[in-house]
This record gives sequence, structure tokens and C-alpha cells, in this order.
Amino acid sequence: MDRPLAVRARGITKSFGEVIALDEIDLDVAPGQIHGLVGPNGAGKTTLLGLLLGLAVADGGKLEILGTPIRRALDAPDGVAGFVDGPGLYPSLTARQNLAALATLRGRDARSAGIDEALDQVGLTDVADDRTGGFSLGMRQRLGLAAALLTEPRLLVLDEPSNGLDPIGTRHVHRVLTALAAGGTGIVLSSHRMDDVETLCSEVTILATGRVVFSGPLSKLAAENRELDYRLRTSDPARARTVAEKAPGITVVEDEVVRALVPALDELVTALMRDGIAIRELTPVVSPLEAAFLALTEGSK
Repeated sequence: MDRPLAVRARGITKSFGEVIALDEIDLDVAPGQIHGLVGPNGAGKTTLLGLLLGLAVADGGKLEILGTPIRRALDAPDGVAGFVDGPGLYPSLTARQNLAALATLRGRDARSAGIDEALDQVGLTDVADDRTGGFSLGMRQRLGLAAALLTEPRLLVLDEPSNGLDPIGTRHVHRVLTALAAGGTGIVLSSHRMDDVETLCSEVTILATGRVVFSGPLSKLAAENRELDYRLRTSDPARARTVAEKAPGITVVEDEVVRALVPALDELVTALMRDGIAIRELTPVVSPLEAAFLALTEGSK
């Protein structure tokens, strides 16, 4: 039989007094899928992540985690791990001691909990015996991910996992998340970094004022988006501009920047090649996800 969805949410609502944090939210996350959650500050992302981790309970709707209905707080089934608002760490303990304490709290023998392996996966072996009170934000984020790995999660929920990461740390985190997804773990991550979402996620949900304004594959989001600005660099900029100015559906914004929908852009590429003009760069000035995010959440703050 097919495995149950990692997350299945239907009509989820959550309010804090008169403030509606989540308004009829639907969300599906399949096993092995990395699902991005993006939205402006105050859109409801943190509230939704808290529900997925069992830190709170919804006021209305239905939520299933790994096939288990969630009816009260702290009701998440085994196999769920992650953090919201950063991982909770003991600053006076070392990285290794923090993980050993967590393993013990979960009833596991720290000596066989895979602590060294988890530290190696997130690139913290060299600082395993340093106190975490001196860790940078990025190092704390990676240690929080290492703590989640100890549970061998089937659903991993992460809030801004790339906060404070340098390129090396980013590579470690991306490698771990990609490997977990390949092994069947469903992952929900919230991020303000559109490049991370575009690199890691196959699907994305955009929230604005507690509501879903888009949910689906990134490819669909790009296809449904309005015109984008593209940086166009060629072997002959002057001739390329002349061709672009005559091409249907193309607006020349400035030198080496054109605005178009994807079909019109494809026609322009064909026309340039037909005229013997080599294309050296053709990239969005703003990524399709970021452009859609701005368009769909405009005025929501």
C-alpha cells in the first residue's frame, strides 16, 4: 500500500484572540518531498509550523501527520522532528553534550545514538567539543538539524534553516535535506531565502495574511506568473536590441534587459540565433518565485 502523506491539512484555522493567524489552510506534503513555505512576516508561517510539530492545536479543520489525526497539542506521532524560531540548546554544554542530553531525554543510549555521525553530516565535527554558547547563528542552526537527525525523522519541519549560514554551511544543510528526502522523509521548510526554496523544493505554498495564495509545483508558479525581466547578454548588443525591439511580446526595458512571458522569450531566442547572434547570458533579473511572491503578497503587510 502507498504510504500516507507526511502532512494532510484541510481547512485549518487558528486564531489568537481577534487575530486570525490561519484561515482555511489546505496543505499536502508527500513522503520524500521538500515543500517550501514562504510569505511575508505575519503571514502565519510560524503558526502553521508549530501545528505540524504538535506545539499547538488548530481551532478548526483536520490535520493528519504521517497518517495520524492530530486532535490536541503534543499529539504528534513518533517520527516528527524540527524546530521553530531556532533550536533550543544548552549554551553551557558542548555540541556533543547537547545531542547526548537530547538522546537521553528521548530514552536512547547516548553512546549508540549516532551523535558523531549527525555532527559529521552537518559539518560540526571540528567543534563537537566546543560550548554552544559561543556558536554563531549558522552553527546553532546546523546543530539543531543534527538533533533532528537523531530521531531518524519521517517528517522534518524547519523554520529558516539557512539563517546565518555561510556557503559551506549551506552546502552541508542542502546535502542533508536532499539525502533525507531521497530516503523518503517529508520536509517542510520555511525560508525568506528564495534561492534556497528554488534549489531544494519541488513544491511551494505561499501564505499571505493567513491564507494560501498559491500552492503547487514551482514550474506551475513560473508558468502562471506575469511577465519577467531578463538580463540578455549577447555577442552583438546593438543588433540584439534591434531584433528585440521588433520581436512581438518583447519590451526592451534598458540595455541588455528585456521583459517578456516565456513563449515570447523563446521566439526571441530563435530570432537571435537565426541572425547569428550568440547568447552569452539569459537569466531572470528577479527569480520567478520572488516575482510571484511579490505579486501575490503585494499589499498583505
